[in-house]
Amino acid sequence: MVVTLIVIGAIVLLFILLYNNLVGKKNQVATAFSSIDVLLKKRFDLIPNLTKMVNRYMQHEVDVLTRVTEMRAKSISGQMSDADAVALDREVSSAIGKIMVAAENYPDLKASENFTNLQASLNEVEEQISAARRAYNASVKDYNNALEMFPSNIVARLMGYQQKVFFEIEAQERKNVDVGQLLDL
Repeated sequence: MVVTLIVIGAIVLLFILLYNNLVGKKNQVATAFSSIDVLLKKRFDLIPNLTKMVNRYMQHEVDVLTRVTEMRAKSISGQMSDADAVALDREVSSAIGKIMVAAENYPDLKASENFTNLQASLNEVEEQISAARRAYNASVKDYNNALEMFPSNIVARLMGYQQKVFFEIEAQERKNVDVGQLLDL
């Protein structure tokens, strides 16, 4: 009888420890994603200024500017899943990169102090986003490992926890950049 109570108590204690560990990891992922979300909002807040400034000079790149504006609106709608936010982030990063490369063709724009300041602000935010992505991916790795490893995987299944998505670059972004192609937009 005493042995049975000890075994049951040990199992309950193990379940509680595993449960708390998983909840902690889930919350860590949520916190890391929230940090990225804040930085993405900061980047999206810079987009109207970028669009307004670049619009004066880059009449040929209106479609890229329109796409970036549409992506910003989608982002601030608040109706995206984590996976959708990851995908949208890739698209926005690519589009902003194209705008910055295209700006090289407009000496008046490049010489503008406002554009230079805006470009520096965007670069700073992009560096912060990159650091936040690394922190998020580390949290996701720990969380996903806990979902797959025994015995926490049993508790995770009981709780209905699902694996989280990493922030990754697309395969085409791993290739060398063809600057001529980027300028064709």
